[in-house]
Amino acid sequence: MTTLTLDTVVKRYKGQAVLDHLSLDVADGETLVLFGPSGAGKSVLLRLVAGVIEPDEGKVLIGGKDMTDVDAEHRGIGMAFQNFALFPHMDAFKNIATPLEATRSSGDAIKAGVQKVAKLLKIDHVLTHHPKALSNGQKQRTALARALVGAPPLLLLDDPLRNVDAKLRFEMRLELPRLLAAQGATVVYVTQDYKEAMALGDRIAVMAAGRIHQIGTPEEIYTAPATIEIARLFGDPTINLLDVTPKPEAGGVSVQLSDVRIVLPDIPAAVAGKACVLGLRPEAVTFVAADKPGAIPVSVEAETPLNEKTVTLVLTARGREILVSRPAGTPGPNSGPAHIAVDGSHAFLFDKASGALIAREGNCSGTRGEAA
Repeated sequence: MTTLTLDTVVKRYKGQAVLDHLSLDVADGETLVLFGPSGAGKSVLLRLVAGVIEPDEGKVLIGGKDMTDVDAEHRGIGMAFQNFALFPHMDAFKNIATPLEATRSSGDAIKAGVQKVAKLLKIDHVLTHHPKALSNGQKQRTALARALVGAPPLLLLDDPLRNVDAKLRFEMRLELPRLLAAQGATVVYVTQDYKEAMALGDRIAVMAAGRIHQIGTPEEIYTAPATIEIARLFGDPTINLLDVTPKPEAGGVSVQLSDVRIVLPDIPAAVAGKACVLGLRPEAVTFVAADKPGAIPVSVEAETPLNEKTVTLVLTARGREILVSRPAGTPGPNSGPAHIAVDGSHAFLFDKASGALIAREGNCSGTRGEAA
C-alpha cells in the first residue's frame, strides 16, 4: 500500500516560508492534483516529496514509513519534472528506458515497456532522436514516459502537459487517468490549468502562498469554492461577483438585482445586513421571457460565440455587468433589452471582508485548510 503523508512540513528560502506548515494525506491509488497560481509552492512540494530537497521542519511519510532523511534514489518514486531533465547524450528510447535498466529488466521487457508508453504518448516515431532534435512537446512527453514506464507505486508529475499542443493535451486528459488507474499508482499531479485539474484529479488541493486553502473532489471545489479567489480560479468565463447586502427571508436570505428579489435558501439569517459578495456562475444565469416570475430586466451589451458556447455581457438597471453563458445554438438575444433569471439555490454568497464562502446550512462540501 502506497500512501503519502506530509506532516506540517516547512520549507524556507532566505527566511521566507515557501511551504508553511503544510499537511496533506494522499490515499493509496489516488490521483491528487495540486492546483494554484505560479509561486504557490506546488513544484517545491513535489521536490520535497521526491527527496531532491529536504524540509526545514516536518515529516514526509511514504507507505507509512518516515522517508524525510532517505535519499531520493531509495524512495521508489517516478517523477516528470517541468524542465524535462533528459540526458542529452541518450536518444529518447534510452532516456525512457533508464528506470527499467536500473531494475535490471530484460532487453525484451525494456523494449516492450518503452514501446507501449511511447505509443500511448505518440512519440514512438522519435525514439531514435536525441533531445536536441525533439520539440519541447516531445521532450515533455519523453520525460513523462520515463516517469510512467517503470510503473512506480508513487508518481509525481509536474505540469507534464504544459508544452503539449491543444489536441494532444485533450486526448491525454482522457488517456492518462486510464493508464494511471491500470498501474494502480498513487499520483500527485501539478497543473495551473483548472480544466486539467478537474479532468484528472480524484481530489484537488488548491494551493496559494505555500498553504492548502481547500481540498475536495472536483465537484466540491466547483460547487462550493471556499473563497472568492478559488471561485475565480475555476470556470470559463469567470464567475460573476456582485456586491450585495442580504435581507432576512423565511428559510434563508434575499438579495436584489435590478430591484428584483432573489431568494438564497438555507443561508444563515445572521448574515442579513452584512456586506457580502454574490457569486453567479455564467451558466447558472439564463435568458427568460419578460413575464416569467423573477425575471430581471437587463440590457445586452455584447455577445461572443466561443464554439461550444455563447457568452453574453448584460448590464443590470444599475449598470452592473453580468456574463451569461449558454450552449452554442441556443436562442438568445444579442442586443437591446432582455430579461435573465437566477436560481438562488445555485448562487454563492461570500463574506466581503474575509472573502470566505458563507456555507449553506447542512452543507459541508469540500474542506478548507490543510486537510486529509
